[in-house]
Amino acid sequence: MKKSLVIVESPAKAKTINKFLGPNYEVTASMGHVMDLPKSSMGVDVEKDFEPRYVVISRNKKTVSRLKKEAREKEGIYLAPDPDREGEAISWHLANILKDINGKIYRVVFNEITKRAVKKAFDNPREIDLNKVHAQQARRILDRIVGYNLSPLLWKKVGRGLSAGRVQSVALRLICDREKEINAFKSQEYWVIEAKFSKTPDTRGQTTDQIKNQSFIAALIEVEGKKPEISDRQQAEAVVSNLKDKDFIVDKIEKKEKKRNPFPPFITSKLQQESYNKLHFSAHKTMRIAQQLYEGIEIGDEGSVGLISYMRTDSVRISADAEQEAKSYIEKTYGDKYLPASPMRYKSRKGAQEAHEAIRPTSVSRTPELITKFLTPDQHKLYQLIWNRFVASQMSPALISVTTVDIKSGEYLFRASGSSILFDGWMVLLDEKKPQVAIPPLEKDEKLLLDEVIPSQHFTKPPPHYTDASLIKTLEEQGIGRPSTYAPTIRTILTRDYVKRDGGAFLPTELGTIVTELLVQHFPKILDEGFTAKMETELDEIEEGARDWVSVLKSFYPSFMEDVKAAQHKMKDVKKEVIPTSEICKECGKQMVIKWGAHGKFLACSGFPECKYTKSITTGIKCPAPDCDGELVEIHTKTGRFFYGCSNWPNCKYTARKLPEE
Repeated sequence: MKKSLVIVESPAKAKTINKFLGPNYEVTASMGHVMDLPKSSMGVDVEKDFEPRYVVISRNKKTVSRLKKEAREKEGIYLAPDPDREGEAISWHLANILKDINGKIYRVVFNEITKRAVKKAFDNPREIDLNKVHAQQARRILDRIVGYNLSPLLWKKVGRGLSAGRVQSVALRLICDREKEINAFKSQEYWVIEAKFSKTPDTRGQTTDQIKNQSFIAALIEVEGKKPEISDRQQAEAVVSNLKDKDFIVDKIEKKEKKRNPFPPFITSKLQQESYNKLHFSAHKTMRIAQQLYEGIEIGDEGSVGLISYMRTDSVRISADAEQEAKSYIEKTYGDKYLPASPMRYKSRKGAQEAHEAIRPTSVSRTPELITKFLTPDQHKLYQLIWNRFVASQMSPALISVTTVDIKSGEYLFRASGSSILFDGWMVLLDEKKPQVAIPPLEKDEKLLLDEVIPSQHFTKPPPHYTDASLIKTLEEQGIGRPSTYAPTIRTILTRDYVKRDGGAFLPTELGTIVTELLVQHFPKILDEGFTAKMETELDEIEEGARDWVSVLKSFYPSFMEDVKAAQHKMKDVKKEVIPTSEICKECGKQMVIKWGAHGKFLACSGFPECKYTKSITTGIKCPAPDCDGELVEIHTKTGRFFYGCSNWPNCKYTARKLPEE
C-alpha cells in the first residue's frame, strides 16, 4: 500500500506528529516558508492588480527538490502547517509547487499536537482557505510596498542598512513620543496626610498584638468637601497642627462582599506581558520557548510530546475536552467548592479568530511538577505560567470581604479600607493573595483616639518608559499589529539600533529619534496609530471574506506613492550634514567630522573618499584600565542591550554597565 506524505514546518513538529500516525504516513518538514517575494526587487506588479512574483527562497531550494522527490508515488499529500494565515500561505505555496506531481492534496489543521487533535484533523481534511491566503498576501505586499520605498529613502537621507515598516515604525514612534513626554515632564511636590486611629484609648493589660489589632491607618480624602491639595511642607504642617486635640467620630461604615473572578487563559499578547512581568522574558524569548513547548519535548517513555496548544492566538475560547479535563483535575485536587456552579466562560476581543483556542496545556495531568526533569529551567517556568493560568481560569471566583470606614472631624474627612479573604477560590493556585488589612469592629458615631498624624512628601512622576509588556499592551489596545507581529516588531527596532534596552526599559537612540521625526513629517498617515489599526481591520475583513484584497491595496497605494515622491525632494538629507570637530585623522592628518550611519553618529575623515578612516564617537571619559589611553564608547548588542567598552578594543577589553562617574 502506498504511503501518504505529511508536510509540517519544522523537524521538531514532524517528530512529534510522526508517532501519532500509522505506518501509512511519512512526515517531513518544509523548514518554514518555501516561497516569498524576491529580495532583489519589490516583486509586485502594481499595474496588474498588484500581482506578486513569488520565487523559491534560496536557502530552501534543496528542501523544495527533496519535497518534490518525496511527493512522487504517494497516495496523497497532507499539508499540516500552523493554523493561521502564515500556515495557510505556506500550504498554498506547497500546493502550487506539488500539484503537478501529486494532485491529491489536502489541508489539515489542529490547535494542539496531540493524538486526539491530529487524528481528528486527518479524519476531516479540508481545502486551503484562500481568504486567509489573500489576507496574508495583502499584508506581505503592503509591507513590501512600504519597506521597499521607505527603506531606500532612509539609506539615501540618513544611512545604509536602515529600515522602515508599517508596524515597526508606529511602535518606534510610540517609544519616541513617550520619551518626549518624559523629557517635558515637570515634577510637582504634593503631600499625603494619614492618621493612625485606635478604637480603645485604654490599652493597659493588653498584649502587643491586641493593641496592634485595635489600631488602623486612614488617609485624609477631603477638606471642606474637596480633595485636599497640599503642595508643600508648610501647608502639611498647618493641617497636622489643626488636627491636634480634635474629636474623631466614625461617620459611615460600609461592608461588602465582592467576587473576584479568575483571569482568562492566555492569548499571545497576555502571555508575552505576563512572561515579561513575572519571568523577565523578552517577547522574543517567550515566543521561542513557547514554540518549543508547542512543537514537542521529549518526555521520558512518552517520547516527543506537544505540551501546549498553538501559541499565536487572540481567542480565549477553550475546547469542551480541555474544559472537562480541567474540571476533573480541580475536583480531585481541591474539592467541589473550587468548581464554579457553571463553567467559566470568557469573551474574546472584537475580531478575534474564534477558530483558535486560548494557550493552554495539552493535558492538565502533565503538571509542572511532574515533568520538571524533562524541561530546561526556562521551559519549566513558562510552562508553569501557562498551566497555572489555565487551571485557575476554570476555578471558582474568590470571595473578598471589603470594609470601608469614613472618619470625620469638622471639615476633615478620613477614609480607611480593609479587606479579608472569605474564600480563596482560584487564588489558591496562583498565589495572588493580597496582604489582608484588618480594621477592628467599629460602630457608627463611635469616638476614636488619634494616635498619630503622618504627613509624607511625594512628587508626581513622569509616565514610565515602555517595556516589552507595556508596549505590547498598547499595540494590542490600539489594534496595531497582530499576535504574530509583536515579538518580531520589537526585535527589529532593537537590531536596527533605533531603540536600546536600559534594564527592562526601551530608550530611543538618537538614530531612532531622527528616523521617526523624518517619517512623521513626511508620512503622517503611515505613522498614525489610527490608520495602522484601520489597515489591520481591513486585513481581518479580507480573511473573513468581507473585503477584496486588491481593493485594499488600490485604496492605499496612490496617496502613499505621492508622499514618497514628495519626500524624495523635501526630506532633510541628514547624511550630507557634517559637523566639524577638533580631532585630526590619524591616517592622513585632515580634520575629522561627525556623520550619520546605520548605527547612528560616527567620526569620519573629511578627506573621504580618498581617506576612509572612521572611528566611534567616545563619551569623553578616559578608560579606567591601567596603562590605557583609550576612551569609553557605547556598545550595542543585537538584543538592544548596551554597555561601555574601550575605544582601544581588542587591545583593551575593559567593559562596564555604567560610566565610572555614575
